[in-house]
Amino acid sequence: MARTVICVSHATGAGGRDFGRVLADQLGFRLVDEEVVIRAAENQHVGVEELASIERRKSRLGRILLDLAAGQPEMYSAYGVLYASGGEPPSDPKSLRALIRQSIIELADEGKVVIVSHAASYALAGRDDVLRVLVTASADTRTQRLAQAEGLDQKAAAKSISNNDAGRSDYLKRFYGVSAESPTDYDLVINTDRISAENFAELLGDATSL
Repeated sequence: MARTVICVSHATGAGGRDFGRVLADQLGFRLVDEEVVIRAAENQHVGVEELASIERRKSRLGRILLDLAAGQPEMYSAYGVLYASGGEPPSDPKSLRALIRQSIIELADEGKVVIVSHAASYALAGRDDVLRVLVTASADTRTQRLAQAEGLDQKAAAKSISNNDAGRSDYLKRFYGVSAESPTDYDLVINTDRISAENFAELLGDATSL
């Protein structure tokens, strides 16, 4: 069966977004990242920027969800969470997950799409039309790339990588019950230490027909 949905999960500094962009261009697919958040926000009448901010702050997401679910308005300003006029906070800790997952499912149903991040590989697990890809690299490579991209020194970049990894782990655990991410959660694992996104994208183009 042809794979019309490619989910690209990636570690910070591994080049996952570049890979997704190149792959989408090569396949003629739509590239989706923040649109997942936009759709979820629109479905719940939540401010897009506020929800995007929550989604990016993955290491603190679990605590935020619990605060929102408990209906504690004093916590909203503390975390920069402001609901659009007329919006209601989620009624339970799973509400935000459900919104984001529904957004991912809608995009997948439209087909011919590369979805980068948002744990789409877990949200769409079990679908025959989905190819789940993990893009990773060694810690040294990721640190060097982030330092160069963000203008950080090695120590600051390494700390950012560590924090982002912890946030990713927390996100997967709280949203999808994944206690330990495994290569077997994916159909293909790509190490970008030595091979460029362009080369991998060319190879992966053939894999979508498997």
